[in-house]
Amino acid sequence: MPLNRFPAIQECIEAFQRLPGIGPKGAQRIVFHLLTKDPEAAGQIASSCETLQERVGLCPLCHMLVEGEAGGEDCAVCADRDSSTICVVQEPSDVFAVERAGEFRGKFHVLMGVIAPLDGVNPEDLTIGALLDRVKKDSVKEVILALNPNMAGEGTSLYLAKLLKPLGVRVTQLAHGLPMGSHLEYADELTLTRSLEGRREI
Repeated sequence: MPLNRFPAIQECIEAFQRLPGIGPKGAQRIVFHLLTKDPEAAGQIASSCETLQERVGLCPLCHMLVEGEAGGEDCAVCADRDSSTICVVQEPSDVFAVERAGEFRGKFHVLMGVIAPLDGVNPEDLTIGALLDRVKKDSVKEVILALNPNMAGEGTSLYLAKLLKPLGVRVTQLAHGLPMGSHLEYADELTLTRSLEGRREI
């Protein structure tokens, strides 16, 4: 029986398909599970998602996700950290990855993407201006570029290095413990620790 005869189910499947890593069959399995096995979960998921954007925002300083906080120096990521070092990452999920390694004690800066002109992402679409302002104002001594080791990440790192070096800061990059083409958030703690320890200047 074609699913287009059930517009409510089809609409829900299409909604789940918009999530990364979920294809048509995976989305269909989720929807049928919620309908037949765990209907209570459907309400819980809907309620949580509905209030998510109200409860979680971005810190205006580091652009990390914050919940129930004003942001700035008081946000959980910015507060009580070594302000002389900033670790620049691509997405908020990368902050959690670096934190899992347990070795970094500095502050973070989330770019909210990487430069990818073919995808319509230019430098002005990222938080690069805010990063440069932080480096100028906060006596920063080192900026660690912890972007994903792929073409877009490498290109963005080189672009940032050209902007940062004239400001008199040391610009380093994670060591090559991370394989080319991988994503930071999927790296294990030991690999990230060694990459941080073996970072090199660029």
